[in-house]
Amino acid sequence: MIGWRSQRKIVVFSVDDYGNVRVDSKTARDKMDKEGLKVMNRFDAYDTLETRDDLEALFQVLTSVEDQGGKHPVFTSFAVPCNINFEKIAETGYRRYHYELLPETFQKLSIMQPNAYVGAWDLLKEGMEKELIVPLFHGREHLNLKVLEEKLISGDHEVLTALQNRSYTSIRSSGYSTISPMAAFDFWSIEENERYKDLICDGLEAFEKVYGYKPNHFNPPGGREHPIIHRPLKEQGVQYIDTPLLKKEHQGRGVYKKVFNYTGKKNALGQTYLVRNVVFEPTEDRGVNWVSYAMKQIEAAFRWNRPAIISSHRVNFCGHIDPKNRERGLQALQELLKKIVSRWPDVEFMAANELGALINSDS
Repeated sequence: MIGWRSQRKIVVFSVDDYGNVRVDSKTARDKMDKEGLKVMNRFDAYDTLETRDDLEALFQVLTSVEDQGGKHPVFTSFAVPCNINFEKIAETGYRRYHYELLPETFQKLSIMQPNAYVGAWDLLKEGMEKELIVPLFHGREHLNLKVLEEKLISGDHEVLTALQNRSYTSIRSSGYSTISPMAAFDFWSIEENERYKDLICDGLEAFEKVYGYKPNHFNPPGGREHPIIHRPLKEQGVQYIDTPLLKKEHQGRGVYKKVFNYTGKKNALGQTYLVRNVVFEPTEDRGVNWVSYAMKQIEAAFRWNRPAIISSHRVNFCGHIDPKNRERGLQALQELLKKIVSRWPDVEFMAANELGALINSDS
């Protein structure tokens, strides 16, 4: 049977979108609603930069459980180090793009929304020191630069309204069938990937400045990229890449090919792929009991001697716009963690790049 296997009961939480400003606040969301910007999904509704309360509540849940070795569950947070610099873009008359480093974003929000953001950045760093959260590379920013720049030039109503409300959300169309406005490495023409080399180098440099170390694991925002960008990632020390089991890989101009992946597969550059095999999105209404659903998938992974790599998103644990959203997500997380340690007392919690290193040491 292909793929890396182990009789060890390993559980990894891979959680996307940390560090990203999508919706600024409830006030901003209300103003965008009045301007006709639609809430198309829960990200448009609730996905804000992590607040102090979000992090406190999350860390409380993570520290309430331990594995057999006394280690708490760890969130591998696929995170961005940069956000839109809303002030500088405004100074250009909304014609040119500018970005800022994440600590600057937290600093500004601490002044503008002190109740939510004073102490949040310090708390995040504390969580990193305690290995409750391990940020890894999710791109420089969580947006498609080509789309944003073109929409700035055309004066697009949705983009300008979002930016004027210190947000980047509720954008219905990119103008390209192959590009999501939020997916940093989506493209129409294959040549567009050339630009991504510099963006990756810049993003990894920014990541090291912000988080204090070089990341060795990558997951693209939106989960799609062409392998052409794996080389600059490799050159900058990225050894592990998150990828779907069945990937629809864009070849340019709307042509796709299907690629089959598995955890432990190596690409031509020697980078190791990790495939998430458990889905846990407790604030998404799919008519399922998310705890039972995740438990069944973990059970299946362990039955086949696979690690359980749990896929989730920050939005499940965001309470800045509606605290009930965070309560719902964390309640489910708490229940899931308790069931995991009860059902498998020999479980081991790991960060995704720890698992990658284990796989490589075995091969």
